[in-house]
Amino acid sequence: MTTPTPPLVLTTRDPRGLVTLTLNRPDAFNALSEALMTALQHALDALANDDSVRAVVIAAAGKAFCAGHDLREMRASPSHDYYQALFKQCAKVMMSIQKLPVPVIARVHGVATAAGCQLVAMCDLAVASSNAKFAVSGVNLGLFCSTPGVALARNLGRKAAFEMLVTGEFISAQKALAEGLVNRVAEPDQLDAELARLVDSILAKPRAAVVLGKSLFYRQLENGIDAAYLDAAQTMACNMMDDSALEGVQAFIEKRPPTWAQP
Repeated sequence: MTTPTPPLVLTTRDPRGLVTLTLNRPDAFNALSEALMTALQHALDALANDDSVRAVVIAAAGKAFCAGHDLREMRASPSHDYYQALFKQCAKVMMSIQKLPVPVIARVHGVATAAGCQLVAMCDLAVASSNAKFAVSGVNLGLFCSTPGVALARNLGRKAAFEMLVTGEFISAQKALAEGLVNRVAEPDQLDAELARLVDSILAKPRAAVVLGKSLFYRQLENGIDAAYLDAAQTMACNMMDDSALEGVQAFIEKRPPTWAQP
C-alpha cells in the first residue's frame, strides 16, 4: 500500500478564528518549491474572503522556518522564462499575505534565509525564538536577493536592509528585533506563549477596525503624505460609523468595558 504524501501546508483553526498555516517540508528545511508555493497560495486564497478568520499564523515544521527557494529545483530548469515565472509566483504569494484582510504573524522558530527571510518580512508581524537567525544570503552564491530586498527595504532602515543584502551575513533574533524585522523575541520554550499574548491582544479588538486599519496601513505607505492623510481621514470616518467604534466610544464615555459583537 502506498503511503499518502503529507500536505505541504497544514491548516488548523481554533474556535476564535485563528488559523495557523504550517509549512510542511521539514526534510528540505521548508524550501519554497513550486509545489509548496502553490499549496500556500491556495491556503491564503481560501482565507481571503472568510469573514470568520480574525488572524493568521504562518509557522513551519522541522528545524528551520524556511530556507528560501528550492535551489535544486531552480537549477534544474535554467531558462529566463522559467525563472521569471517562478519569481512572479513567489511575489504573488507574498502580496497575498499583505492583501489578506486580517493580520498575518510569522512564528519563526529557526533559520529564515533568502525568500524565507522575505516571508518573515512580508508578514504583518513576527515573533521569533531567541535562537532564530535571518539572512538574505543569495549574494554568497552570486545571486543578489532582489525580491527579498523589496520586503526588507519596507521593514528595515535602508542601510540595515542593504547591509544584509550585500553581505549575505546572518543576523541574530535580537538584531532582527532591533532592526524591525521581527516584533518580539522569546526563549524557545516561551515562543508559543509570547505568540499567544500577541494573538490574544489582536483578537480582543473588533475585527472590522483591524481589517480597515490593515488595508489603510499599506495603502498610505505607497502614497505621498497629502494623499495618505486624505485616505486615512476617509478611512477613520468610515470606521467611526461602524457599530464597534460607536460602542467603543460610548463605553469610554460611560467608563465601562466595551461589548463588541464578533463574527
